Amino acid sequence: MRRLFFLLFLLLASPAFATGSLLENRPSATLGAASLANDADFLPVHEAFKLSLVQADAQTIKLRFVATDGYYLYRHRFHFNSDPTDIALGAPVIPKGEAKHDEFFGDVEVYHGVVDIELPRKPEDSRAFTLLVSYQGCADKGLCYPPETERLAIPGSGSGADSGTGTAWNWRSLLLFFLAGVGLTFTPCVLPMLPILSGVVLRGQVGGWRGLSLSLAYVLPMAASFAVLGALMGVFGASLNLQARLQSAWVLVPFALFFVVFALAMFGLFELKLPQALSNRLDRLANRTQGGSLLGAAVLGVLSSLLVSPCVSAPLAGALLYISASGDALGGALKLFALGLGMGAPLLLVATGGAAWLPRSGPWLNTVKNAIGVLLLGLAIGLLSRVLPGPLTLLLVGLLAAGVALFLGALEFVPKAPRQRLAQLLGLALLVYALACWYGALSGQGDPLRPLPAPVIANPAASPATTIGAWQTITTPAALDAALAQAKTAGQPVLLDWYADWCISCKVIEHEVLNAAQVQPQLAAFKLLRFDITESNAQQRALLDRYQLFGPPALLFFAANGSEMTADRVIGEINAGEFAQILTRVRGKLGL
Repeated sequence: MRRLFFLLFLLLASPAFATGSLLENRPSATLGAASLANDADFLPVHEAFKLSLVQADAQTIKLRFVATDGYYLYRHRFHFNSDPTDIALGAPVIPKGEAKHDEFFGDVEVYHGVVDIELPRKPEDSRAFTLLVSYQGCADKGLCYPPETERLAIPGSGSGADSGTGTAWNWRSLLLFFLAGVGLTFTPCVLPMLPILSGVVLRGQVGGWRGLSLSLAYVLPMAASFAVLGALMGVFGASLNLQARLQSAWVLVPFALFFVVFALAMFGLFELKLPQALSNRLDRLANRTQGGSLLGAAVLGVLSSLLVSPCVSAPLAGALLYISASGDALGGALKLFALGLGMGAPLLLVATGGAAWLPRSGPWLNTVKNAIGVLLLGLAIGLLSRVLPGPLTLLLVGLLAAGVALFLGALEFVPKAPRQRLAQLLGLALLVYALACWYGALSGQGDPLRPLPAPVIANPAASPATTIGAWQTITTPAALDAALAQAKTAGQPVLLDWYADWCISCKVIEHEVLNAAQVQPQLAAFKLLRFDITESNAQQRALLDRYQLFGPPALLFFAANGSEMTADRVIGEINAGEFAQILTRVRGKLGL
């Protein structure tokens, strides 16, 4: 039963992971993004995109943007101006971003994670001034923020600057890394080391202050070794913009193969270990190290970080990639230090006399290995989804589901115990899901959470041109208030569409959702208003605040009495089928 729950959980996580990776490209109305009732699902602009002043001297101004996971910035939307305007700035030095093609806007470059920008200064002009930094970004879920401008005080030359805006870590993230380290301890290649390490490090000195001090002398240097690696990745990962560079097929494909190799090792096809020559040298050095002493325990801790790393390389690689996107050396060091402490926590438990609390080795370790293998294959599919077509990704997800289904005995027809029958039943369900994925892939679908194509509802009477022409476009708050008042007087419900030319998802909704056959007939019941916020002036932005919106796209409903139906708001991108269901629900509430 443990094996069943492990594999079921990880398999269900795999298509979700793949979907999350797919959403790093432009969200499509065919992806089945869930409708959102309010902006609680999105961060305020200054939390989604954090700007800091890293350096300001007589020659260079260095800025750092950190886009929160799930958000990205546009390269062509970066603009820099000075106040007063007579202070000249050189052409900004912006690293190459991730290539992104959109059917409406063409080829653009975007940035996930960290991007550092340098602005050259004229050395002869050492005056202090205000730097106006303009930028724009979007959420992967489909919300586009209006262009934003921040003002940074640039001191005169010689005074230097450091933003000190805080690090990219918090206690919650440290706790998660610590728990991840504890989890890594119970992998099949690390857990058997505990009795060996306890014998070598403690030399029978279990319990009391001596046992605790020896175990700490071992665990702390091991964690410190990981911390050094995290600090280096935090420094050089940000400066090299690894998050953007790793979006290339030349990098993603080898990484995916790397995870596939580790998955096969977890399934027992072969054993991963250090090269024999290096392993023998480390073993000889460890054997010569005196056990039972603080110095000896510390040396063993450093050596163990080298010995254990190959066994946990796949999770460790993911952690390092995450740290590289933060651009925070201190945060990276603390996170991997917490990871090392988590891996050493069971040894501390043994040192204080709690060995009886630890789980015994047994068949469940093989279940853990198989579960990790499934997760690694899902991770490989997620990486490949960034460079493979959606249908091919869906095909791979189906193959993974079918493999787990066969492992659970979906096609075995021999008498089984009740527990095995339950596993077989779940395997059959996964096999059905795999068939749905394959059918969806052949039909051009690409969403693992919605593998089957949506049913097409034919309605020849609907005319897209007629309905689109019925939209009344408004650009000022006063005009919107007047239109809403007019609809209230006429006793007519309103559908208000928030739109902007620079909003990719707005284009998707306009062309693929509002023109859909199942949506068109239902729009006739509403007065159709479209607020165009393309200009993004002060009045329009104030209106966003009034309606508690971060930006377009958004679809708001107003009853015939003029009150907004806030529970039925749609924020971000949505597909035609889901919006048709919302229209049906709203019309039912209004009695239309």
